[in-house]
Amino acid sequence: MLKRGLPPSHPGEILKEMFISERGLTITEVAKGLNMARANLSSVINGHLGISPELAVKLSAAFGNSAQFWVNLQNNYELWHAERKVNRSTIRHFEKIAV
Repeated sequence: MLKRGLPPSHPGEILKEMFISERGLTITEVAKGLNMARANLSSVINGHLGISPELAVKLSAAFGNSAQFWVNLQNNYELWHAERKVNRSTIRHFEKIAV
């Protein structure tokens, strides 16, 4: 587990700040360009929805980076939160089988 105190930014925040705002684009313009509903893109940007693999492919084509970049942002965000949610003390440990 990566030990860090601050949570990673939601991928939607990164999308908004580094890819939409920086280029002077609007959410409506980007949603149309991605062939998706503005409300859905807005939900991603506002942190209510995550970046799906399909959206990752669309974003990679639109902004010239890899789908893996977007998937990694989403996975890192979710994993950070899961690490804090799961109570490891209640999980049974399984020993290795002696060969």
